[in-house]
Amino acid sequence: MADAILVLNAGSSSLKFAAFERLAELPVLMRGSLTSLQSKPRMSVSSAEDEQTTQTDFADRPIGTEEALELILTELDRCGLLQSVSAVGHRIVHGGRDFTAVTILDPPTLEALRALAPLAPLHQPDNLEIVELARRLLPKAAQIGCFDTAFHADRPRLATLYALPRALTESGIMSFGFHGISYDHIASQLRERYGPTAGERTVVAHLGSGASLCAMRGGKSVATTMGFSPLDGLVMSTRSGSLDPGVILYLLQDRKMSADEISRLLYDRSGLLGVSGISGDMQRLLDLDDPHAAEAVDLFVYRAGREIGSLAAALGGLDTLVFTAGIGENSPLIREKICEAAAWLGVTIDAERNREGDERIGASGSAVDVLVIPTDEERAVAAQMLSVAPLEAIPRQRNERNPAQ
Repeated sequence: MADAILVLNAGSSSLKFAAFERLAELPVLMRGSLTSLQSKPRMSVSSAEDEQTTQTDFADRPIGTEEALELILTELDRCGLLQSVSAVGHRIVHGGRDFTAVTILDPPTLEALRALAPLAPLHQPDNLEIVELARRLLPKAAQIGCFDTAFHADRPRLATLYALPRALTESGIMSFGFHGISYDHIASQLRERYGPTAGERTVVAHLGSGASLCAMRGGKSVATTMGFSPLDGLVMSTRSGSLDPGVILYLLQDRKMSADEISRLLYDRSGLLGVSGISGDMQRLLDLDDPHAAEAVDLFVYRAGREIGSLAAALGGLDTLVFTAGIGENSPLIREKICEAAAWLGVTIDAERNREGDERIGASGSAVDVLVIPTDEERAVAAQMLSVAPLEAIPRQRNERNPAQ
């Protein structure tokens, strides 16, 4: 069996995974996900051999992170892949100022990354818990981190600054940006599909339960809507997006809310859920005949359209608009509404192509190319791992389950 790279992508209630052959083309050996871990867990797995997707429900009980990883390793073992895993790649949401490239996750690195958990409380703890479990359960495999923030690290300095006292900026209070692994994949797909200069002045809309936009020139980040934390920018499923800091001060001083209460409000009870009072799920809101649901959708679209204009200003114009992630890839209506909001930039779409979910949905004669490109964070992590010399130095050991477990 060929050497394999296993990629683990941990979320607050899900764990995605993919195994790739350790070759430049990264052939997929297996991929899948465990979703709704805390409510009605479901495991989906597809392998390269049969190209069939199998699904298993665990509706009777929640599944913890360790059990989720055990189920994945058992599936890999069943398919004869486990012993071939020589390196495990992890999507880490926050790398801060110090981690801007693929990094081996040794104990000092993990300690430094734990210190960043308050900046990404929904993601960082889960990301690092999976790393610790993988280190224990796959002791012969190298553990390697790829960082969502790294893609944005080379933005112009002005794009990273807040107008705060310099001492605070120098202590690390700055804009980092997120969803970088997804944006890196889209940049590579634009080059692969349309040539090395594809996109030129491009805005990518990563629209899922977490949502952000990124302005790219030449495949490099110029500006993005998320900043110091994944709370900033667009309206999201349960996150507020951009908010006047005065609101926080008011909640603290006049409403006497604690920091923990405000954190739960902004991360878990706001966004589409907060405005609608019904759900943070975009498709459910679109299916309802309810004025509050409609207002939540309208606010999502309004903020996205407004921010596209801001990013186009940062680029000095707009040549390409790309939709990706769950909502961006699967909701023709939201794409249509956002493109209508951006029509003043020369964005027009072909209604039929948009409904059919074609890759190129721009209308004939549109001044801006409009594309729908699926993201693949797991492949992007694997590609980043292959792109650096340290991976070549990792011994290709045959990995076995730790017999102590």
